[in-house]
Amino acid sequence: MNAFFRQFKTFLDKAILTFCGFAIVTLVITVTWQVFSRYVLNDPSSFTDELARYLMIWFGLAGASYLFGKNGHLAITLFIDAIKAKHRKYVYLLINLVSASFISMAMIKGGLLLMSRTMTQFSPALQIPMAYVYCILPLSGILMLIYLALNTIEAFSSNHQSISEGE
Repeated sequence: MNAFFRQFKTFLDKAILTFCGFAIVTLVITVTWQVFSRYVLNDPSSFTDELARYLMIWFGLAGASYLFGKNGHLAITLFIDAIKAKHRKYVYLLINLVSASFISMAMIKGGLLLMSRTMTQFSPALQIPMAYVYCILPLSGILMLIYLALNTIEAFSSNHQSISEGE
């Protein structure tokens, strides 16, 4: 794989992991404050439950994007393992194209549509537009498409090991 693509993928990995680290730390602090304010102060915080829920959504979808970059996403390898080694990368390409079409339609197009419909709907406790919560859908979809492209380039590079061995 080209050195530029490898550096870009490394940068993207670090950026997503940094975000996920920040999200999980914030999630722990938020939930801890919720438990403390509810059971010690007898005055539960009104925003922590909602913030924790939204952070979990963002953390999950950002983590799923990272998993796409590592080819760790859910896959059924029985079909690919049954194909001759020289044809595997073409089946891998077909799988990536099907994945890209689903991501484009469901996550990016559907996410943008959902954002446009919820821009004037505000969350109850945080009073932020729900579109801000849902913007992770197209964002993570774009990240997944980038990773799919990078993984496909890597699969077709001359020095790449066979699909079944590396993934």
